[in-house]
Amino acid sequence: MTAVAAQKEGTGARILRVLLTQRIALLAVLIVAVVVTFFIQDAGGYLTASYDFDYMSASLISAVPLAMLGLAELLVILSGRGGIDLSVGAIVSLAGMVFGFAYGEWGWPLWAAIILTAGFGALCGAVNGFLVSYIGFPALIATLATYYAFKSIAIVINNQEPISTAPIQKLFSISKSVELPLFGQYVPDIPLGIFTFLLPTVVAVWLLLARTAYGRRLYAIGTNDVAARWSGLPVRDTRFKAYVYAGLLAGLVAVVTVGQFASARPDAGVSGNGMALPAITIAVLGGVAITGGIGRVAGVVLATLLIVWLNAGILLAFIGNEGSQYQLLALGAVLVFAALLNGLTNRRYGGTS
Repeated sequence: MTAVAAQKEGTGARILRVLLTQRIALLAVLIVAVVVTFFIQDAGGYLTASYDFDYMSASLISAVPLAMLGLAELLVILSGRGGIDLSVGAIVSLAGMVFGFAYGEWGWPLWAAIILTAGFGALCGAVNGFLVSYIGFPALIATLATYYAFKSIAIVINNQEPISTAPIQKLFSISKSVELPLFGQYVPDIPLGIFTFLLPTVVAVWLLLARTAYGRRLYAIGTNDVAARWSGLPVRDTRFKAYVYAGLLAGLVAVVTVGQFASARPDAGVSGNGMALPAITIAVLGGVAITGGIGRVAGVVLATLLIVWLNAGILLAFIGNEGSQYQLLALGAVLVFAALLNGLTNRRYGGTS
């Protein structure tokens, strides 16, 4: 009996170890738990509307900007030395206005306006990278300062007015849902932005981190930049580029948000609680160590799904606007949970994978 109990305890300990050290497995379990919980509540009539696969698919529209900014935070946090970017939401706002001018008022072709917007976002990221990597400012202070600067410029650049010309309004079509080929009749329609923006970004960031010398350098300097410097790695340049890439992703998110709002809004990335804090929460929940050097693209993607479907269910669990307030509570609770989990895993097992 004792041997059986010990065997069961050993199995439980192994399962716990897998869940704590393999963030992908833990997130998959949490996603299933959240979805099943809301399905049960829906079947019992406790929700204000139906929580089904169609609703879950439609809610993925908000996953596009969140996941892309989560990947941006992944890059800067991986660089170590307290790497973080509080300005990504403000970059979204300012780059969105630049896109509004280029495509909505100056008559640029869509492809050229997108390239300009992404390049402008990268330029904003370069400002952050220069302050952090070459001047030596703490990332928290540097990106907080640029957050205020970019936010202010976005507001005054068009006298606090959004840009809602006809070409901009027609961009709402990129937010529509489309039927998948071959088996689309058997599954819900998927938001177009998943295929046009999110999936290419996920693949590009994964390739950057897993298949390039730059990705290996980024992990190395995030783990120990002193050892990396003594090994001859270009620490400053590597960290600088992380912020540039993060700004580029924020520029692409600006195009997404303009399409979703059918308007280039000066507060698109900073209204309410902004986009930066949810993005940081997703990165940390996805297993990115705030100390740097640890993090995976798959973790960020799964963490985004968890947050999006959790928020979607919370909206249906309350009447009126109460759900949005409880979403903030859930976001804060998730952030605390993720931080505690990362700390526990690092102390007990030496980190996640």
